[in-house]
Amino acid sequence: MPLNKPTGVSLSMSPRSINMTGFSVNNYAPKGTLVAIGGNEDKDNDIEVIREVVEIIGFEKAIIEVITTASEIPEETGKRYLDAFDIIGVKEKNAMHIKTREEAEKREYKKRIERANIVYFTGGDQLRITSTLGGTAVLDAIIEKYYHEKCVIAGTSAGASALSETMIYEGESQEALTKGTVQITAGIGLVTNVVIDSHFIKRGRFSRLMEVVTSNPGHIGLGLGEDTGVIIREGHVLEAIGNGLIVIFDGQKINYSNVSKIKMREAIAVENVIVHTLVKGHGYDLHTRKYLSPDN
Repeated sequence: MPLNKPTGVSLSMSPRSINMTGFSVNNYAPKGTLVAIGGNEDKDNDIEVIREVVEIIGFEKAIIEVITTASEIPEETGKRYLDAFDIIGVKEKNAMHIKTREEAEKREYKKRIERANIVYFTGGDQLRITSTLGGTAVLDAIIEKYYHEKCVIAGTSAGASALSETMIYEGESQEALTKGTVQITAGIGLVTNVVIDSHFIKRGRFSRLMEVVTSNPGHIGLGLGEDTGVIIREGHVLEAIGNGLIVIFDGQKINYSNVSKIKMREAIAVENVIVHTLVKGHGYDLHTRKYLSPDN
């Protein structure tokens, strides 16, 4: 399965509002922080993962914009998050129900993104995020904010999958580990050389993510359990948060695979995929591919 990018936007496409000569995502540490969440985070009881997102900025300083573009029921989805932020004491929070590319060009929305210090993408369909926001004023403002300001860009479920440069958008887990089953495209490009999958444990998506890593060994596969996530600092240092499990697939040391020799829909053989698991307080460095225990 070749790594193609038929839709979406990545930072290499030079968003209009970014003005940096010689800019490269590989040698420029962002000032912002990413949070990728596996979906179904608690919004009613301990609200732990959502609290972790807000604590990075501080409850008194937080100015939150919830982007519901991925959702089929944006008003209902947005209200659930605004209610959760209200429970934990966030004073300034709003929702953007951006449904069209025309709306994503509105100056009003761009100004709101520029003022916010937390942007939170909800779940739904990640292709709605890339196809609606890609190349627009709103997404340009988010990308520029992430690289130039202290802020948090968070996403849950589809919103988490869309954060990376390469994004899974189709492929059922029970059919995976056969060539061509999993479809990938470009995400919004805030973290590179990573593919993020959500609802990972509950929906049994191990083989789905392994197929992507086998076909693209330079990419790290990041499988996020529900009510669980990772904080990504400086663009590459991961810290696990929440109550569940995170699975990491590293294909850099693959000795052999048959993926280039077999036909579409034939089963994949692969040797020596490295697998790690993270729980709260553990971490991983995407650049060095080093596991980070609480001691180090």
